[in-house]
Amino acid sequence: MSKRQSSKYKIDRRLGVNLWGRPKSSINNRDYPPGQHGQRRRKPSDFGTQLMAKQKLKGYYGNIGEKKFRRYYEEAVRRRGDTGENLVGLLERRLDAVVYRSKFVPTVFSARQIVNHGHILVNGKRTNIPSYQVQDDDVVEVKAKSRELPLVLEAMASVERELPDYISVDYGKMTATFLRGPGLADVPYPVQMEPNLVIEFYSR
Repeated sequence: MSKRQSSKYKIDRRLGVNLWGRPKSSINNRDYPPGQHGQRRRKPSDFGTQLMAKQKLKGYYGNIGEKKFRRYYEEAVRRRGDTGENLVGLLERRLDAVVYRSKFVPTVFSARQIVNHGHILVNGKRTNIPSYQVQDDDVVEVKAKSRELPLVLEAMASVERELPDYISVDYGKMTATFLRGPGLADVPYPVQMEPNLVIEFYSR
């Protein structure tokens, strides 16, 4: 399993964006990369632009390793339709992404944690695999005994994020129904994502 050992907000400064749209991000105060030479700005090459697009999309979903992310790309290529849209759809169907989108947890990292620790049910069955692909009309639920967890209560009280229209949430029952796979325009990314550049990066 891939883990982000360093501060997760360092990726914000490295990429020059507030990737998760959080007010505590260090990019809000220092909008240049970390390190001794961070304030030296250079125009990126085409390869650098594509790499940054890949790092943004991959980093947004937390702890996805490079091999796993490339498999998402390969699956997106195999499917009919626009490959970039397919890639976004596969990422948004991840169980940890659905838990995060449903605002059951405050961050993508806590979403992975709560799934790993067995606090989430899918159609009434305990599922502890963050990369599990949620299907249309699947019901994702926080276990009754887990609804008072501090991170769940923190997320419920937060007004930072909006709920997308491809997920229907009943906060009284702590359930979320995944209605349909989204397109890029449906996903409430706080920064501009460019999956077309990610596809160009892998198809080089």
